[in-house]
Amino acid sequence: MTEPLLAVDGVSIAFGGVQALSEVSLEVRDGEILALIGPNGAGKTTLFNVISGVLRPDAGDVRFAGRSIVGWAPHRIARAGVARTYQIVRPFGRLSVVDNVAVGALVHARTIERARNDARDVVGFVGLGAYADRPASSLTLTQRKRLEVARALALRPKLLLLDEVMAGLTPTEMDGMAEFVLHLSERGIAAVAGIEHVMRLVMRISHRIVVLDAGRRIAEGDPAAILTDPAVIEAYLGAPLGIGG
Repeated sequence: MTEPLLAVDGVSIAFGGVQALSEVSLEVRDGEILALIGPNGAGKTTLFNVISGVLRPDAGDVRFAGRSIVGWAPHRIARAGVARTYQIVRPFGRLSVVDNVAVGALVHARTIERARNDARDVVGFVGLGAYADRPASSLTLTQRKRLEVARALALRPKLLLLDEVMAGLTPTEMDGMAEFVLHLSERGIAAVAGIEHVMRLVMRISHRIVVLDAGRRIAEGDPAAILTDPAVIEAYLGAPLGIGG
């Protein structure tokens, strides 16, 4: 079997007396969308923070494209090909939509003009072309979510980490965002790992699901298997098939 794009191996981290992650392992492979689910406080965003270099684990390893990235600064990990969004979207409100994205594009562009050109292309891809020159503060929540994804895409990642991009959206907006995620490969994205609570959409777009509870991985499998896993039902779903949006 070929080397996975991302391999998390036995990662543990504690904050004071709280064990946020305990020996968590998972893989993200080329061409797949992996969903990371679990109750609030399960350690999902903490795991993203470890992968993206915001936090350094107490134990374990994280390998991207075959290289350990533990201890790398976040900007180095981003330049290597891992980009992420954040659950709380905080664009530069006074900057235009294009300039918000150009900040990320500068990682690869040699001039601000090239960065803005690249940014405008990405802004069009995420469906914000008509708002390109408007201040980010004027966008709706849905538009800000797309801007957050655009800022990550400007880094030209191979692996994109999406932290609850559906949160706060209406069902129709969620469906639009899900369709958008399914087309990310058109921007050269090799794989996506996403934290999400909307199981209707997790079932629709993910190839595999990893379930965390209290900092531990309790299950992994395809969507159909996860739906009927007794441990997942007890810890998170609450009922085998009674899953709402």
